[in-house]
Amino acid sequence: QVQVVESGGGWVQPGGSLRLSCAASGSIVTINFMRWYRQAPGKQRELVATITRLGNTNYADSVKGRFTISRDNAKNTVYLQMNSLKPADTAVYSCNVNLKPTGFQRAFDYWGQGTQVTVSS
Repeated sequence: QVQVVESGGGWVQPGGSLRLSCAASGSIVTINFMRWYRQAPGKQRELVATITRLGNTNYADSVKGRFTISRDNAKNTVYLQMNSLKPADTAVYSCNVNLKPTGFQRAFDYWGQGTQVTVSS
């Protein structure tokens, strides 16, 4: 059994910061890429940031320079540091982990339950 659990969401004023965490646990052989998505009410889900197993990163234009994705391979955990937050960043943030579980020959996508981030004054 593999679980992906997020934490760290909440309410913050514009200009503030939040740090999201996402930990994968269970019988895992290899974690490939780890991603953060977000979905605001009435909008399509948006890919926010990606980090590969080797640490290469990619960001949506809307968050470049403000958000930083990182990972701790020893803890099977990915982080999203969000600075200079704007009301437009308000959304449910979800973690997506591509990993190969023990006993399988290929990797699968696993999702966390999502965490709400609200930016308002």
